[in-house]
Amino acid sequence: MKKKIVFVFLFIAIASFAGLFIFSVTLEKTADDDYKKALEHSNRVFSVVLPEKVEFAGEEPPLGLYYVREGLDRELTINTYWHSSTLNMMKRAARYFPVIEPILKANGVPDDFKYLALIESGLSNVESPAGASGIWQIVDETAKRYGLEITDEVDERYELSKATVTACRILKTSFKTYGNWTLTAAAYNAGDGRITKELERQKVNSFYDLYMNNETSRYLFRILALKILYENPTHYGYYLRKKDLYPFIPTYTVSVDSSVTNLIDFALNNKLNYRILKEFNPWLRKDKLSNPSHKRYAITFPKAGYTYYSMLLSDMKDADAIFNDSTKTDANR
Repeated sequence: MKKKIVFVFLFIAIASFAGLFIFSVTLEKTADDDYKKALEHSNRVFSVVLPEKVEFAGEEPPLGLYYVREGLDRELTINTYWHSSTLNMMKRAARYFPVIEPILKANGVPDDFKYLALIESGLSNVESPAGASGIWQIVDETAKRYGLEITDEVDERYELSKATVTACRILKTSFKTYGNWTLTAAAYNAGDGRITKELERQKVNSFYDLYMNNETSRYLFRILALKILYENPTHYGYYLRKKDLYPFIPTYTVSVDSSVTNLIDFALNNKLNYRILKEFNPWLRKDKLSNPSHKRYAITFPKAGYTYYSMLLSDMKDADAIFNDSTKTDANR
């Protein structure tokens, strides 16, 4: 009798454990199914839609060619879904495009070349492994050839207005050689010598017919992708308010034609700190300006009060309006 009772209890225990196991597995499978359904519903990624027509400096890429269409699709996809980088570039463009645009216009260079600066540096004063520096990424030798000053204390590649004028001169030199702006842009990346050599070697006359290294092949498509995104941000899911953009800061200049032995004290004497002096004058590479030749330099400072967002926002119309193709002009003022 005792053996039967033990057997019954063991059977009940095993059956209960098996039932719990089956129930647990069923619950887990149900939870997994629900999770998969939620993932499918919430995590939706769409392929970008290419515009029917796109142009760079008035020149249309042949989107009918499969590799041209796929090249643009690749760069537009990467930059559409590289949210942090694209957002940051849109914000910085609001501050720096108002400086770049009138210089391009005054020098007869198409406005679309501002996007070249955008992809070169993200509108940041960076230095490449090859030594190209500043927002326009100009190498030392080229900068000096076009008259920019580069010393231990001064590097005018970091002075945006002067660097933009120099970039215009470089671009116009290339345009005289090639007669179109697309090859001019490619030459800015690869160099005139390389582009000329490859055009002759491959017996073609269009950038889109050239077989080039990966960087140069992608170069124009990256420019076009950033242009498309900047001019149509809401079409690709970017909803920035005007007040989210980094506003242009009004400035004034102080003329100097003698040495400044201590730029920290110089900044303080102008009622600002050294950090702000360096922010607005990255071309000053040291904490002094020896200036033995008594050259006249213009040192830039923000106007009184404009280091604070409250002042900048007070000047902004429709600060809460969404930045898109119809509001970008006002947003950049």
